[in-house]
Amino acid sequence: MMAELDDLYQEVILDHNKSPRNFRAMAGANRKAEGYNPLCGDQVTVFALVEEGVIRDISFQGSGCAISKASASLMTAELKGKPESAAQALFENVHKMLTGEPGAEQASEKVGKLRILSGVCKFPARVKCASLAWHTVSAALKGEAQPATTE
Repeated sequence: MMAELDDLYQEVILDHNKSPRNFRAMAGANRKAEGYNPLCGDQVTVFALVEEGVIRDISFQGSGCAISKASASLMTAELKGKPESAAQALFENVHKMLTGEPGAEQASEKVGKLRILSGVCKFPARVKCASLAWHTVSAALKGEAQPATTE
């Protein structure tokens, strides 16, 4: 069973890296943040159009490893149409799941399809790659001016 999950993890990461969803700049965005992972050089910019507390559209641009790009792609697909409050709760649960901190198992049950990213916790050096887009969207939704970082 674990081998099947590992294969699915690799397949999803490769698919979202090769054909990322929502990979574009957004001219009409009213929220934007930049993120940077100093450990490996991954960079991401998240754009969001938020109306009446709901993420109507979301996209990203950037460069980085396959895990970083795939995580951003999965994130944007999941957050489109969600209330900001749900996006923040999802960030917290995904972060717990990726880092393996206390409550990670319960958190992974709350993230739906994003659970596929749980395989990253086997590679501690890659956790920051997977969490970069999530830190960045959190900064965008909070209106933070400083670039988001994984440090």
